[in-house]
Amino acid sequence: MTVLEATKKRFVPVSVFQLFSIGLGPSSSHTVGPMRAARLFAVELESQGHLPHVASVTIELFGSLAMTGKGHATDIAVLLGMEGDSPEGIDPNSVPERVSRIENEGTLNILGSHEISFIIDEHLLFHKGKRFTFHSNAMRFKALDSKGDQLHSDIYYSVGGGFVVPQEEALEPSFTSSVDETIPFPFQTCDELMEHCRRHQMTVAQIVLENEKTWRTEQQIKEGILRIWQVMKDCVARGLQQEGILPGGLNVKRRAKEMYDTLLKGGDELQDPSEIFDWVSLFALAVNEENAAGGRVVTAPTNGAAGIIPAVLHYYQKFIPSFSEEGVVTFFLTAAAIGILYKEGASLSAAEMGCQGEVGVATSMAAGALTAALSGSNEQIENAAEIGMEHNLGLTCDPIAGLVQIPCIERNAMGAIKAINAMRLAMHNDGDHRVSLDEVIEAMRQTGEDMQSKYKETSEGGLALSVSVNLPEC
Repeated sequence: MTVLEATKKRFVPVSVFQLFSIGLGPSSSHTVGPMRAARLFAVELESQGHLPHVASVTIELFGSLAMTGKGHATDIAVLLGMEGDSPEGIDPNSVPERVSRIENEGTLNILGSHEISFIIDEHLLFHKGKRFTFHSNAMRFKALDSKGDQLHSDIYYSVGGGFVVPQEEALEPSFTSSVDETIPFPFQTCDELMEHCRRHQMTVAQIVLENEKTWRTEQQIKEGILRIWQVMKDCVARGLQQEGILPGGLNVKRRAKEMYDTLLKGGDELQDPSEIFDWVSLFALAVNEENAAGGRVVTAPTNGAAGIIPAVLHYYQKFIPSFSEEGVVTFFLTAAAIGILYKEGASLSAAEMGCQGEVGVATSMAAGALTAALSGSNEQIENAAEIGMEHNLGLTCDPIAGLVQIPCIERNAMGAIKAINAMRLAMHNDGDHRVSLDEVIEAMRQTGEDMQSKYKETSEGGLALSVSVNLPEC
């Protein structure tokens, strides 16, 4: 059974704050998810009373995690997760020193309270070319006592967007969720969502807001959304000030600051109307350079596509006179609805869908959300979201050297501009459109299933092979 089959068997509601979670770069599926999985395993050791008796731990990575894990910092993520760190709570600036300690001392401090010997080359294994049926992004953890007897073992799947599925739930199947499953307006398809809107005379954002109120007050929801927006703004601001070469050995130069300084020289007035696209690209570059450097970003809905939604929101703030915080809240609620549709109908994982599942989904989410923020109708929102994905169908994930840099950083800039164009095309229409969002999601799902695995986050095809690099094996 695959993750796609599992999602169709059981509906588990997803919150805005699960789709948009604060985490660490460079990847939601390869960094954020594995860190959460490792921490879950460590907590399980403690809850079962095994922790004091653990003498050694082995961590095995499979599928895409094995193929591109080092470039995506999966090895670092699982080590820090075992030591009790979470993507939301870790200080990115502390990571190099922490990893250096583990490497140099040959020890791992599980949950910060139980130290064991840990030799990375012996205890952290990359099984390239091997994958599990349920999902490509699989991790197996084993804890042994001093006699070599197994105390506990478990398998976890990082299924995209930072979401993690333990093995027992993959077999049932179900998905972990921190939210109650009773919501007023459940939906798995756009048709179901639109029917709720029509029947109750509500917008997409209002439907999602009512669902969110199952778990939080309206004030808490709005404050939480604005906090996420602030983290995005902080990420852009950091990215605009950083210079130098991105880590990983590919020698990719950070461009955002130089581009920003050049645009500032032009003053407040646009020298050319197309300069708007320069600003949009700039905002996306700033975020994804921060992501590639392991900085703090918001999964939106993944890290590899984390720059698109912030870039489109900055466009809304900088160039749209009607910008408001209420519009920002509407944007996020609507984007969440669209993201849920993709999670239910296909996947947010590039290891399953290629980059259409990350940049394509983010483009679709941003297009529909911006349409909503500009008071477009529900039909125009669907149309914009559909256009945003339709022109990303078949987009492969082929990162050079397994690093979230080329083509990932520029691809976010292109996705942000596509999202704005999709919004404008939809707003010039009355909402009547030939292709439904459900149909394009199904096309994406089928395309992802048909796509060869070498184009799905393995660095075994496309640009990853066409461009010559001289790097240590990763």
